[in-house]
Amino acid sequence: MKCNIIFVILFVFLLPRMNNINELDTLLSASKRVCVTAHTHPDGDALGSCLALAGYLRECRRKDVTVVIPDSVPDSLSFILRDFRGYPVIAYEESPAAATDTIRTSDLICCLDCSSFARTNPAMETVLSASKAPKVLIDHHLNPDKDSFTLVFSETEVSSTCELLYLILKEMPDVGGALVKLPGSVLGALMTGMTTDTNNFANSVFPGTLRMASELIAAGVDRDKILSDLYNNYRENRLRLMGYLLSDNMVITPEGAAVMILDKETQERFGFRQGESEGFVNLPLAAANVKISLFLTEEEGRFRVSVRSKRGFSANKLAMTCFHGGGHEMAAGGKLYFPEDIPSPADAKAHILKVTREFLSR
Repeated sequence: MKCNIIFVILFVFLLPRMNNINELDTLLSASKRVCVTAHTHPDGDALGSCLALAGYLRECRRKDVTVVIPDSVPDSLSFILRDFRGYPVIAYEESPAAATDTIRTSDLICCLDCSSFARTNPAMETVLSASKAPKVLIDHHLNPDKDSFTLVFSETEVSSTCELLYLILKEMPDVGGALVKLPGSVLGALMTGMTTDTNNFANSVFPGTLRMASELIAAGVDRDKILSDLYNNYRENRLRLMGYLLSDNMVITPEGAAVMILDKETQERFGFRQGESEGFVNLPLAAANVKISLFLTEEEGRFRVSVRSKRGFSANKLAMTCFHGGGHEMAAGGKLYFPEDIPSPADAKAHILKVTREFLSR
């Protein structure tokens, strides 16, 4: 009986992935020029998984590979590029012609940490969708757009896309589970992405996440250096902005919603750079009475909305129903447009307080 149960588990969970691994291996073998891409405003998981896959393709499979991301790498994450000098990384917003040419001339497109091409930007989505090349999705978010891809690796019960990619790379025939066959730069990028997406093991941690970390450290990854690069290398402006937001900007409602809004005026006041507010949305959850936290960043014609919640309160549902978005159960995001959703940026706070009060009162 016990053997039968084990066989069923292996059949249900491992066989489909092994079939996909074989198909991926076939697609890679047939390709010469590969484009690797991710979602807009790339975070550590997006960049880490893209560079890790690019490193594997270039060093282990000898492919011509280019990373194309919708916008530039934030200064706070630029250290990730240190071990990938010489790798072409193109930001669409900075070099649309070069990015478009790369996508159109690639014979394989790999999309990581991005459940849909719609999570890039409208112009880039059009070019990606128009490509006739096979397309591979590797992602850990809910509701992937499977119809747009030739091959899909989609698992939500992993900490990050980096963890899923780690499992995939270990199973590739040329790796065969031996991490020594993967470049150290690839292993470091995987550790970096997993660390950021778990908020340094504070959330979305599964047994496999800890196994991954242990195996990477045993393989020689310098986790202490990664933590220093991630958390001890910010500008002074970030600390002053954090203090202002927590002391003079944050609102906590009686229902348990915490709201912080980083508008254009505040961005200019503190010389804000993209990436410098990373992790701010998690801070209010340290208060016992806070159930859900929202952090809004003003952009052209919209606010980017980050949502985090405690267990029992769905950040994903709030993002889906109120902010044209979604994500994970306790970590999600979306957009708030003006004048479509609200008349102007000045109306954001009142709107957020209204929808969160209604959401938490259900």
